[in-house]
Amino acid sequence: MKRGKPLKRTKGVRPEQRRFLIYCEGERTEDLYFKGLRADLRTLPVAICLGGEHGEPLSLVRAAIEHKERASHSPQDRRMAYDEVWCVIDVEAPAPHDGLDSALDLARRNGVEIALTNPCFELWIMLHFKDVRRYSTSHEAQRELEKLGVCGYSTTRKHLSYDALRDGFGQARDRAEALRQRASKGHRHNPWTDVDRLVALLKAARHA
Repeated sequence: MKRGKPLKRTKGVRPEQRRFLIYCEGERTEDLYFKGLRADLRTLPVAICLGGEHGEPLSLVRAAIEHKERASHSPQDRRMAYDEVWCVIDVEAPAPHDGLDSALDLARRNGVEIALTNPCFELWIMLHFKDVRRYSTSHEAQRELEKLGVCGYSTTRKHLSYDALRDGFGQARDRAEALRQRASKGHRHNPWTDVDRLVALLKAARHA
């Protein structure tokens, strides 16, 4: 009696993780935040770049588009395209960036997503600790975050301790959603942010 072929144990094939490219303005705050988040996400492929002219959203979007287009041929990007390309941009106040609308249109036409904050990224950080409903200029928001004294931030160094923010994402997301629900003018309303969309997407991709 012949024995049948031994059964082979099939190994599960782990799906490729989505690759993310995030372009931030040349401030330390955004860079430190997303690098801290990336460390928590461990194996998720996330490239974080500083690009464009500081405070100029159109040049930032252009830099992200150029990187997106060259990635599949670039050794630095392992010759692999990115599944998601994002730019993190401040609306600024009291005067919004002149090139903001052009930057948003260019990004839309080239498949680049935008995470916006009005007036500035420091609002997103504050939402980890408190409700923020009052209009503020960019400078006022930065001063307010410094006064909170909760994450090592100062207006001069723009330093940030991500460890202090790690457990506050759920509250920050709920507060950001509440701001958007009250905003009749979308991102033109101050205060407003949708950075939580990008962070939630990264966290979900890590556990997919």
